[in-house]
Amino acid sequence: MAGSDQEQSLPIFNWVQRRTHGRIDLLSPLCLLLLSIVGVFFIYSAQVYTGRTQYMQQLTWLALGAVAYAAVGLIDYKIFLKHGHWVWVLAVLMLIAVKVPGIGQERLGAQRWIDLGPVSIQPSEPAKLAVVIMCASILARSRIGTVKDSLWTLAKLALAAGLPMLLILAQPDLGSALVVPPMVFSLLYASNLSKRFFVASLAAFVVAVGIVSWDSYRYSKFLTENNLSPMRDIGSYEPHTWVPLRDYQRNRILAFAAPDKVDPTGTNISWNLRQSLITVGSGGLTGKGWAQGTQAQLGYLPRAVAHNDFIFSVVAEETGFLGSVFVLALFGLLLANGVRIAGMARDRFGALLALGVTIVFAVHVFVNIGMTIGLVPITGLPLPFLSYGGSFLLSCCILQGLVQSVYRFRREF
Repeated sequence: MAGSDQEQSLPIFNWVQRRTHGRIDLLSPLCLLLLSIVGVFFIYSAQVYTGRTQYMQQLTWLALGAVAYAAVGLIDYKIFLKHGHWVWVLAVLMLIAVKVPGIGQERLGAQRWIDLGPVSIQPSEPAKLAVVIMCASILARSRIGTVKDSLWTLAKLALAAGLPMLLILAQPDLGSALVVPPMVFSLLYASNLSKRFFVASLAAFVVAVGIVSWDSYRYSKFLTENNLSPMRDIGSYEPHTWVPLRDYQRNRILAFAAPDKVDPTGTNISWNLRQSLITVGSGGLTGKGWAQGTQAQLGYLPRAVAHNDFIFSVVAEETGFLGSVFVLALFGLLLANGVRIAGMARDRFGALLALGVTIVFAVHVFVNIGMTIGLVPITGLPLPFLSYGGSFLLSCCILQGLVQSVYRFRREF
């Protein structure tokens, strides 16, 4: 984790270090700026024929996010080692408050927002931040070895990550909850926990996938035997199973795993996925041109999701393969730089903090882009700095501010 040797082995950053005395990392902010610009332009493009101006709200949130990024980057990250538990407690209280009548706001059958008058916040976003800080803090203070020697640490991690996960699942918000496990397991792996733990976890994961697959099969059979529609009769299967999934989540799984069986016409539960594939494929090599796409503008790619969950599809249609590769390259640089900064951290907490943030972003990027091209089921995870959303954007800026802080305070000056 000593930074000097690694910095000298990367001459591409030498000019930055000479001009900033090595105190500021400019690569991540540059990537974030370019991604944010792309996001604003294509949020506008996705809504150009609707008259909506959410790109202006995105600009406002970006301004607030920039201030938050700079402020967090200037603070020594070690303050979170001492006081991170208060961030976690606040996040848990917000997750509880979202279920309180009169405070929580329900949209499309999910209660995920807290109404603050002119704006609404989504508590699951600061919860991700709190879980990253808390897990990194616990592991930085603990000795990790065999599973038996680490039971108390694992119990604390289970509480720190498990309680927010359960509260997020109760909203319900499966996508946001699924971000947590890869981050926790990555931190445990980086902490050199015994390999037996990961073997056992993999076995448990396989069992869980088997249960979900079996439940999805029973759901499909239930619909067929009772002549029910997966969209019209949503919720009808839930009383007949003990698996804690909602029918709309089962629809997403079936739309991914067996679209021709459950929706042979492509006009039902697999509509979003099919239209996204058409949107991405229609861009060709160079795209149709900014604001010249047809899928989102004409509503084939639903306008409710084109500017947030499926923003990458809009980018792919209008900029083609080359524009998509450019966006992927920016994310690749951002993630690689996060790992690099984790390796340069002055202590274990800083390394785990930067790594945890990077894994959270990696999961968002992989799942979001993967679902637009049919690699993973649709989960509703937004794409960092491209998708529309105030709470998510502000949370992303704060998370990246933590990585900047790890770089800035990687050694005592």
